Amino acid sequence: MLAALWLCGQSVVLAQRAFRVYRSLEAQADVPLPPDYRVPGEFVMARLMYPTAPEFGWFGFGDWTQGGTAWAVDYPRGDRFFASILRRLTRLSVRSVEQPVNLDDGDDVYNWPFIIVGLPGMWDLTDAQAAKLRDYLLRGGFLLCDSFFGTREWAGFIRGMKKVFPDRPIIDLPEDHPLFHTVYDLSPTAQVPNWNALQAGVPYRADGVNPHWRAILDDHGRAMVAIAFNNDLGDSWQWADFPSYPESGASLGMRMGVNFVVYAMTH
Repeated sequence: MLAALWLCGQSVVLAQRAFRVYRSLEAQADVPLPPDYRVPGEFVMARLMYPTAPEFGWFGFGDWTQGGTAWAVDYPRGDRFFASILRRLTRLSVRSVEQPVNLDDGDDVYNWPFIIVGLPGMWDLTDAQAAKLRDYLLRGGFLLCDSFFGTREWAGFIRGMKKVFPDRPIIDLPEDHPLFHTVYDLSPTAQVPNWNALQAGVPYRADGVNPHWRAILDDHGRAMVAIAFNNDLGDSWQWADFPSYPESGASLGMRMGVNFVVYAMTH
């Protein structure tokens, strides 16, 4: 029996896609590989790749399977900084580099229990991709939707999420939900700012004035899709060390991120 279990474990490991690097959406987000990038970890920050809806113009220019489109926002700088934060603030064994995940890569998505998706208001999932994502989530996977603002992007997000879950409601998380208290006690009334918008004097893009922390629950009440709408966790990680990004926003984004990861890995 032990030999059989070992063989099963080896087959799972072999099924994982190797680490690879794609082009970032933002030139300043490209960073050198950390020296320990080949060292495995029990937790890996996975990032969902997806085709971009055509109405979002230059965000979708080029071949999305090679990076440089909407899915690669805050990538890889934000992901690697957040990995370093998880190493400092939790006892998780965390790989220093992220993992881009393409839903079209066979069963690879099932190897990554926590996935973040940036700019999901711009995604244009195929029916097959949506079905794969739905199956992944119903099997216990966790999706964090981040870095999107305003009426237009919310409509694009809903259009894609309705392909994934046509009938499951999106709820506003109550203040006492474990996502706000798993490690840190945080308030759902606070907003994690967008760095580009801050240059114009406001923390939000478009008409995304009010932050919303939402979720889709599974049949047991577990949050399987966390939705940071009118918030930008990725920017709080990517720009945390920059003087022009407020310390309060960076602190909130890092703590919210830690809560999401620990919740996902324990619920």
